[in-house]
Amino acid sequence: MRADRGEPLSAETFFDAVWPATGLPAGIHGWTTTRSQGSFGLGAAEPVGEVMARWTALQEALVTRGVHRLASAHQVHGAAVALHEGDWHGWLRQRGVDGHVSTVPGTALAVTIADCTPVLIGHPRGAIAALHAGWRGAAARILDVGLDLLASLGFPAQECSVHLGPAICGPCYEVGPEVLTAVTGKPASAKGHLDVRAILADQARARQVAALTVETACTRCDSHFFSHRGGDGGRQLGVIVLRP
Repeated sequence: MRADRGEPLSAETFFDAVWPATGLPAGIHGWTTTRSQGSFGLGAAEPVGEVMARWTALQEALVTRGVHRLASAHQVHGAAVALHEGDWHGWLRQRGVDGHVSTVPGTALAVTIADCTPVLIGHPRGAIAALHAGWRGAAARILDVGLDLLASLGFPAQECSVHLGPAICGPCYEVGPEVLTAVTGKPASAKGHLDVRAILADQARARQVAALTVETACTRCDSHFFSHRGGDGGRQLGVIVLRP
């Protein structure tokens, strides 16, 4: 019954229901949670205790893999990216950032999504990033911000692998002309359909990343996921882990 009711999975079965990311370097793992694991959104009407139980299940599942650090944030649809270094354990939840970077083994980074794109980045020498990219993030080029931060730490974009996870597809995402103009940089006078994931893919290619994988699953079309446009209040997570 847990899949229908969104009850938290145990640490032993947590990873059975995730949607795996592909194309990341060895020692780096990424995934998106699914509807069967329930919502991880702390701002919805669902009782906070039920949501927190899912976060606890995630942390316990990570610990079984030797991962004792988890960073997330109350996101604001911007382009700020935080660097998580130093010696700390537990769950760090920040405010006002939409991306995370770390080079510390045993660290997991998570972003909350429900139509926006989870952008997961890995470098084979041991660096990871997780970015939350909706149309505002794409317009503000949060992908470039994340790649620039990694480059400043000695991990150039040309050596990074980028995975764009489940997100709303272009045919499902009709937006106003102001959004089209902001994201594409081209004047628009009427509503149209926007494929944010395709925009992000073009931005990644422009940075000549070493590898790019683009998930085809649409959060609006595919019942595996929560969708804001589909009327869901739930949120899934995009997660990337730098293994110990």
